[in-house]
Amino acid sequence: MALAENLLIRVRRLDPGCFALVMATGIVSVDASQHGLPRVAQALFVLNLLAYAWLLALSLLRLARFRHEVVADFTDPSRGAGFLTLAAATCVLGSQCVMVRPLSRLAVVLAVAGAMLWIVLIYLFFAATITARFKPGFTRSINGGWLVAVVSTQALSALLTLVAASCADPDRLQFVALSLYMLGAALYLLIITLVVYRMVFFPLRAREFTPPYWIDMGALAVTTLAGSLIVIHAPAHGALAELLPFVKGFTLFFWATATWWIPLLVILEVWRHVWRHVPLRYETDDWDIVFPIGMYTVGTFELAQALHADFLLAIPAAGVYASLAVWLLVALIGLRRLYRKGWRHSTHTQH
Repeated sequence: MALAENLLIRVRRLDPGCFALVMATGIVSVDASQHGLPRVAQALFVLNLLAYAWLLALSLLRLARFRHEVVADFTDPSRGAGFLTLAAATCVLGSQCVMVRPLSRLAVVLAVAGAMLWIVLIYLFFAATITARFKPGFTRSINGGWLVAVVSTQALSALLTLVAASCADPDRLQFVALSLYMLGAALYLLIITLVVYRMVFFPLRAREFTPPYWIDMGALAVTTLAGSLIVIHAPAHGALAELLPFVKGFTLFFWATATWWIPLLVILEVWRHVWRHVPLRYETDDWDIVFPIGMYTVGTFELAQALHADFLLAIPAAGVYASLAVWLLVALIGLRRLYRKGWRHSTHTQH
């Protein structure tokens, strides 16, 4: 009985962005697969399937038992975008089913599910945000988490490109993937303007520089991946082929901007933890740091293939170990916190 009550308490407090765990684990798995670590990639793939199923079950239980809390989170501009991690995670898991372990049917199912989730969640989020009666103000509303709208769009684009590559008639899917790529780019330019405006022209305390700000770079990294895959799998002739020079240049533009963000984000992390002494504690949002690092490595690897720029491969060759190390660090800190909570709960129950 106590276990069930404890589970319901955690379900009620479930973070809207909890699927960032699946996004991070999935892209690190792809990263390992690209660099000759098949056992690591397969292990992370199995782990990701279990994590996705578990978080989906908890999310459905929360929707059934605590609908009021779900609606409150969805209409909160500072938290609502987190629900889009479900669409993004579904697409990243689908990409694993192509790039890590070939499961074409499951990839198609996840592509359909990802597309449906993306359509429902992205429109509901923006509609709820626009029509909300209570708005907490600009500085408390906007943050890097809003860029999950871009991540989910580009993750869907990448998955559709991969699925289209095995279709007999890929033209329509490739066109949709290219359109989503363009839409994601437009959304990034729109949202990042607001995020940077908030960071530069309003006071930002160290505690307010949270892990979702890493998505400033992560959204660019997944855009790089989506664009690179479009170039790699593009047809030799036709309307899409004529757009390739534009897609190549635009993708390089986003990769270069992602590269620029990395040193600044590292400096801000040092400022947060070393200069301002904000303690290192596990948060669900910590996976928002792992995902961009892994995605930057994967995106750079695919960009090198798309542009035939082999000199870029030195970056992912080192980046794969950085992404694995950060994933392992966050996982260990999370398990440590989970163990401590479980130990405290059992001690409290005994007394």
